[in-house]
Amino acid sequence: MENQEWSIEKEHFDKCRAFIAKNIEEYEREARERHEEVQELYKAMQEGDSELYNQLMTSTSLEEHANNQLRKNRVAFEKPYFGRIDYKDLGLEKDEKVYIGKNGIFRNKTEVVVADWRAPIATVYYENEMGEGSYETPDGKMQNINLELKRTYNVEKGILHGFYDSDVASNDELLVQYLSKNKDAVLGDIIATIQKEQNEIIRANPFSNTIVQGVAGSGKTTVAMHRISYILYNYKERFESNEFCIIGSNDMLLNYITSGLPELDVFNMKQKRMDDMFIHLLAKDFKAKYRKITVGSDGEWKSRMQFMKGLERYLERIRENCIPCEDLTDKELGRIMSASGMKEILDSFPEYSINRMLALMDERLKNRLKFLIDDSDKDEYKKKFKEKSTQYKKYYQERKITKSPVNIYLEFLQDYGKRTRIEIKDTVSHILENKFDVYDLAALVLIKYRTTQKKENEEFGQIFMDEAQDFGVAPYYVLRTVLPKCFFTIMGDVSQNINYESGMNDWEDLKKCMLTNEKDSFRLLSKSYRNTIEISEYAGEILELASAGAYKIEPVIRHGMEVDIVDAGDDEERAKKTAEIIEEVKKRGFFSVAIVVFDEKESTVVKEKVGAYTEVIDGNETGFQTGTMILPVQLTKGLEFDAVILWKPEMEKAKSGSKEAKLRYVAVTRALHELHILN
Repeated sequence: MENQEWSIEKEHFDKCRAFIAKNIEEYEREARERHEEVQELYKAMQEGDSELYNQLMTSTSLEEHANNQLRKNRVAFEKPYFGRIDYKDLGLEKDEKVYIGKNGIFRNKTEVVVADWRAPIATVYYENEMGEGSYETPDGKMQNINLELKRTYNVEKGILHGFYDSDVASNDELLVQYLSKNKDAVLGDIIATIQKEQNEIIRANPFSNTIVQGVAGSGKTTVAMHRISYILYNYKERFESNEFCIIGSNDMLLNYITSGLPELDVFNMKQKRMDDMFIHLLAKDFKAKYRKITVGSDGEWKSRMQFMKGLERYLERIRENCIPCEDLTDKELGRIMSASGMKEILDSFPEYSINRMLALMDERLKNRLKFLIDDSDKDEYKKKFKEKSTQYKKYYQERKITKSPVNIYLEFLQDYGKRTRIEIKDTVSHILENKFDVYDLAALVLIKYRTTQKKENEEFGQIFMDEAQDFGVAPYYVLRTVLPKCFFTIMGDVSQNINYESGMNDWEDLKKCMLTNEKDSFRLLSKSYRNTIEISEYAGEILELASAGAYKIEPVIRHGMEVDIVDAGDDEERAKKTAEIIEEVKKRGFFSVAIVVFDEKESTVVKEKVGAYTEVIDGNETGFQTGTMILPVQLTKGLEFDAVILWKPEMEKAKSGSKEAKLRYVAVTRALHELHILN
């Protein structure tokens, strides 16, 4: 029976690849023809035939489509599918067999050869147990099914090595097999091993906000990337990729994340550091003379919700002074605008800035004049209306805000310092020198939004934040406020908060800020898929110190080398030992190595000393690359490497407090397979 089943699967696998091979030939031909057509049209346009522009745009689009399909089919030829589900549709009383792969493959518009992993039916593979269950169809209806088989395939480079049936997709046997590979190989296989708790986040309602607390190695970044791909695939009529933005704390992390998005069919997506996001929202209000600076000790109070509430109260007082709710009476016409009517308008448009509201009030005033002036005599009406329109021209807008957000911010800081007795002089000094940290920039954006913004910002539909704990709640409050129609997916781990004073050490304030609707959710990812058992156990001891036991690691059972702790002597001896380790790591088939330093100044020393023995890359200078990178611990956030070497980690400092423990927890959990500690 097993041999017969294998023969059936092998035959289907070969037929599927043969079909994909034909697709590849067809798309290669189409891509060539479209390319030649585009070149000819472009040449004709250069020679003066401008009427061909629309035809050129159409042909260019068709060429891009052909190349995209060619890319997908080439990937599918190497690995057509990774899973299969057999089920009975209980509504239609029909038996179905569905193969699931990284890319959807179609025979025609209605016949599916391989279902795309993002298709609604694929959730059955990731989440359903055997027997009766259901899944949600694209139109939001629940389809009842009876799942009779869930099969997982082991495919590499176009060869079917085997398969097995399982009640839980991607069980530990397959997962450990994938995780045991080097880093680059793991990235290619991750779709086949998405776990149930990860899949639930990926497929969560896109019209909601989600906060994910995930331990190091739980797949937060991977889940975020796949969620982006899932939403764009299933909600293409509602969202476009240029409405999506990933926000991170540094450029290296952002480049690392976005480099994998094209493989998931995600293109033209925005990426911004948090400070650059606020500069983007400030637009022309951020002058050329302004400069960004890193957060200092005053970030401890500027990052908190208390600071933002203080700013909101201050801006509300300005609003009340600019737009007093009182009757407007004319000697001839009587009461034009009532206090109650004005309050009703204010309450109806709470999101309007002061200047926008004043413009609206003037518009309402003009309409009231039209209503109150007697129109029985047309000539007299025109004369009277012109007279009163001139008298009340921009009556309310005369009170509009003309001060810059910076000047308002300075006035607020002085007021806030007096009210709270917080020492604000460092921040004020920096502002006067036109220097702003991320929390100052967030405050300026809120001030602009409340005082002078002319219209709603509809540029962003979905925002994804990675390593969210690196910031306090203040910037999230501002983004949520000024982008009310945007939805947020926020990923982080408070145990990895290296900005201890200004970042987030728990999620409570952020939950209150972001999770305000019924569909919004807070989710946990506790399983670590990154590290071996040996590294996870070592990291777990540090995690106890970093989070006071709030979040624990549940490692996937994958054994590897013991954590290598070496007494390395002086820098010269340490450099030799580091070079030896790197060569040994390469011999074991791993090529992604990080030398992590705990003092940025040490990067230069390491590059000079270790570089004398083997090739190394200074990540401070180059950004993320494959090879042996030297990185300060702060820049390793969100990254992972086959092997990690800690240079002078002073591990005993982890016992001195949560801040030091978190730095070391971040460092040790970057390692997929090997961790070497050079004391």
